[in-house]
Amino acid sequence: MSVRHALLALLSEGPKYGLQLRQEFEQRTGEVWPLNVGQVYTTLQRLERDGLVESEGDDGAGPQKAFRITESGEVELDTWLRTPPDLSSPPRDELVIKVLVAIRLPDVDVQDVIQTHRRHVVELMQQWTRIKRDAAADDLSLALVVDAELFRLESIIRWLDAADSRLRRAAVDQVLPAPARPAEPGGRAPVTAPASTVKTGVRR
Repeated sequence: MSVRHALLALLSEGPKYGLQLRQEFEQRTGEVWPLNVGQVYTTLQRLERDGLVESEGDDGAGPQKAFRITESGEVELDTWLRTPPDLSSPPRDELVIKVLVAIRLPDVDVQDVIQTHRRHVVELMQQWTRIKRDAAADDLSLALVVDAELFRLESIIRWLDAADSRLRRAAVDQVLPAPARPAEPGGRAPVTAPASTVKTGVRR
């Protein structure tokens, strides 16, 4: 999450104070990501250093110091909004790493590890569903945040289920390999006669 660009977006609406930016940031994001006021002022100082915002009022950071976006800041904001995030390589996902590690540990039941995490993710989905149910009907920001989180958690469930199925198939293949029939002399595989043509040695 880019707090830097979120503050630029808020300042594009007009000059604002640090405490005001903090409050509006939390309102616009469905109050899901609390923002420390110290982080707000630190970010504003860096934006001012980079020429993306400018301050007015008293010197130094404080509640009486307002900030406004500069022309360079508007260009930076527009570029950020239109630049797709880097999705070319998979993220270093901790859950994926745990499953990969568990596969190689002889005393660890990887299926149990997967189901433990699956239950946790299902509980999280239930919590987010309750938040969505209890939210105000017109709280669009919260609805969008909850939808995004539910979709993300659902994708984790699907991956865990796929991993569990793949690992079970791999275990079956290792324990029950397909029986290989010995080849006949000359490299030809033996031909098994149909059951109806096999002589039993019983005279009629």
